[in-house]
Amino acid sequence: MFHYFARLDQNHLKDIYPIVIFSFDEPYRPEKDTFKVEFPNLKVLEFRFHAIQLNRLNWRDYLDRPNPVAAALMSKMKIAKRDRPKVKAECLRLLVTLKLDPAKTRLISKFVDTYLRLNTQEEKRFQKEVDKIGVAQKEAIMQITTSWEERGIERERRSLVLRQLNRRVGALPESTQAQVEALSFDQVGILSEALLDFTSLTDLENWLEATKV
Repeated sequence: MFHYFARLDQNHLKDIYPIVIFSFDEPYRPEKDTFKVEFPNLKVLEFRFHAIQLNRLNWRDYLDRPNPVAAALMSKMKIAKRDRPKVKAECLRLLVTLKLDPAKTRLISKFVDTYLRLNTQEEKRFQKEVDKIGVAQKEAIMQITTSWEERGIERERRSLVLRQLNRRVGALPESTQAQVEALSFDQVGILSEALLDFTSLTDLENWLEATKV
């Protein structure tokens, strides 16, 4: 932190407020917020920074804060195992009330989904928590969770097609794989059927070239 601070100070000559966010799950002990350089006869430096340790914060304290950062970081705060489904529902409830642009909403919701992965039983309790939320907010939350599912399906389909292509025509050059990964969801579906007739890499390249037209 001190090195970051010193570089920023040197480059910009501005007042800098140093903050570090600890997002690990363990340990729970308070982390240090001070860096010192001192000798028996001289204290050279005492650098302090603002340390925010998420696993020592209570998620309930942030339920009603109209802040997109709170909506994201609640998923890394101190959460009892039984509360995980409720916290995920509350993160999304807070997120939809902020009415951010779609790109920011997707970014934050993906963060929440990544750090609060629920098992099957927890997913059922999550749905019950969502059902308790007002109709308008519930619909917005369901749109977010549906988009997670759709993106998951799309990733699976694209991954499957790439594996099939590697078996049919051999290892794909990076440029060719990049073209496949750039295809739309519908195009990947069409390719999944067309590749059954491929016998060489040339067949795939010709198909991709024809798709551009």
